[in-house]
Amino acid sequence: MPAGAKIDPMHQFTIAPIGSDQLAATPFQFTNSALWMLIVFAVIVVFMLGGTKRQLVPGRWQMAVEYLTGFLDNVTTQSIGPEGRKYLPWVFTAFTFILVANWIGAMPFGIVPAAHPFTVTSQFTVTGTMSIISFAIVLGVGFWKHGLKFFTLFTPHGTPKPLLPAIFVVEMISFLVRPFSLGLRPFIAMFAGHILLDVFGNFVVQGIGSHTALGYGVSALAFAFVMFVGALELLVGAIQAFVFALLTALYINDAVNLH
Repeated sequence: MPAGAKIDPMHQFTIAPIGSDQLAATPFQFTNSALWMLIVFAVIVVFMLGGTKRQLVPGRWQMAVEYLTGFLDNVTTQSIGPEGRKYLPWVFTAFTFILVANWIGAMPFGIVPAAHPFTVTSQFTVTGTMSIISFAIVLGVGFWKHGLKFFTLFTPHGTPKPLLPAIFVVEMISFLVRPFSLGLRPFIAMFAGHILLDVFGNFVVQGIGSHTALGYGVSALAFAFVMFVGALELLVGAIQAFVFALLTALYINDAVNLH
């Protein structure tokens, strides 16, 4: 990095067409975000196809797919009840997409400039859209299954009648905030982690470029921090995928059972 160059940790989140730095005035653009979404999709498809051989004695790949499917099946059935399996496809899709997107975005592909990864879950438009899909399912199931009785979800059992209007408004606002908070969690986790990695990665480069003992010391400390945050991002990426899947199942449970 040239001396005096400014650190721009936000550049990694810029959506741009492949082969260009700016979006043209047309909706038909193949962007870096679209490319990495396709890569995430391809990884998931390969993983699932490779683990669906149904061998009598399953190999490690098949066991991994079966374990993941069984794990998420337990999450949905324990959170929703006997009807939980109906909603497993979306819970499974949301979990695997967020997990793979988070992990691919944390891989050190950036050592090759042309292969710098783009973490699609660091865009709120992606995680926000997924949360909207989750709540479209919640609302659709709630009204289809219970009709107008679905509104009793906002009046907890045993609430004194004089307090019902106030409690209804509070519960309604709390319910309407859920889609925003559901998509905000994975977005903030990936966004913040990537900024830290970029800033301290630049400290490593600038410290080495200073050619001083102090600079080398700062680089060593910054590199250790980068390694720690990189490992932490893998853990946080898995946790955020699980939290999104679990909360989605719990919210669907509210619609199914009016809890």
